[in-house]
Amino acid sequence: MTTMRFQSTRDPGITAGFAAALAGGLAPDGGLYVPQSWPAIAPEDLDGAPDLPALAARLIGPFAEGDALAASMAPICAEAFSFPAPVVDLESGRLAVLELFHGPTAAFKDFGARFLAACLARLREPRSRTLTILVATSGDTGGAVAAAFHGRPGIEVVVLFPKGRVSPTQQQQLTCWGGNVRAFAVRGTFDDCQRLAKQALLDQPLRESRELSSANSINLGRLLPQSVYYAATALALAGSSGAPVSFIIPSGNLGNAMACIWARRLGLPIGEIVLAHNANRTVPEFLDGAPWRPRPSVATLASAMDVGDPSNMERLRALYPDEAQLRGALSACSVDDEAIRARIRADYRRLGRIWCPHTAVAAEAYARLSEGRRRAGRWVLVATAHPAKFREIVEPLIGREIAVPAALAQLFARPSAYREIEADLGALRAALAYEAREAGG
Repeated sequence: MTTMRFQSTRDPGITAGFAAALAGGLAPDGGLYVPQSWPAIAPEDLDGAPDLPALAARLIGPFAEGDALAASMAPICAEAFSFPAPVVDLESGRLAVLELFHGPTAAFKDFGARFLAACLARLREPRSRTLTILVATSGDTGGAVAAAFHGRPGIEVVVLFPKGRVSPTQQQQLTCWGGNVRAFAVRGTFDDCQRLAKQALLDQPLRESRELSSANSINLGRLLPQSVYYAATALALAGSSGAPVSFIIPSGNLGNAMACIWARRLGLPIGEIVLAHNANRTVPEFLDGAPWRPRPSVATLASAMDVGDPSNMERLRALYPDEAQLRGALSACSVDDEAIRARIRADYRRLGRIWCPHTAVAAEAYARLSEGRRRAGRWVLVATAHPAKFREIVEPLIGREIAVPAALAQLFARPSAYREIEADLGALRAALAYEAREAGG
């Protein structure tokens, strides 16, 4: 039996199996895990899958071949994909929207977080040491990870979020859990939170005191399941003709976009991929020909995408080591807050749709395409979060209240608790040690 291996983006000689890559989160050299070789998956191999969990098991299964988790892939996928990802037509067969906000925290990250939690819970069974999951969040990731891991024995979650840079609804989702979930408001940006999480994963004193892993999109277990809804959508819309389907994806840390790129690499009928960014222009400028120049993020209405140094660029460059080839494989645009507001108003009047600010960035990116590109094929906007998570922004723009999904309403009723820390590894070490002492008595 062939065993799939994954290698670091920085040193191909550093490899791991599926379970080890998920458990480690980050490669020992600080790189991200990518497939050492790509499994051969033809679209016909996915024919006849009756639902999203079955399709997920077929698509992800080859990546776990020969691994301890391989035999559990079907129940893992059934646990992770327990809610729909509907595709809703918007413009008579030309434009549709992929709704990824029907999970427990009303954001696309529920799929990957639940998959990773289901995997790691099975890996924890024979062990006695507590696993600490570190997650840096710009708004949605932390809530999805907290929900997925809350109450799971042998696992604790540490959520790092930028103080004052998430919506009130998002902050409630990050801080309302208690139990095995702890939240820290970092005095800095999301990039500071991401840097802290990466530093902690490689920090010897922390690794000696606890077992560590990550639940950000740097973790393979977050990214692979997100490829599934792109595969499902492409297969459904391509139909018997097999005509490629193009996606416009709200993008920040590039995890969701990378999942679509990987699905295309596997041979799914996916055409153009447009990365829709907010005013953080690092990626659009690079794809337009400028040198790669990460910079501090700026705060926008689409706060979950406020990323100035996206981690998954390492995976993108590993897949396309030639910069000209990379720039030919994707396109990107940048949308400022004024355009986000205008698009939310316009599409509510024109289509009756209520977008969250992130989905509005994708809708604006579509509106900016030339008529020729729009007519050249089938397009899908990726709706990454429910607008109720951003009521403070959206409701004044459309002049009405937004109905809150039941799952979100339940979270609003829970008490909130978090601690503030500086954007410094020493401060995080001290905070974790303090809470460990408090928990011990």
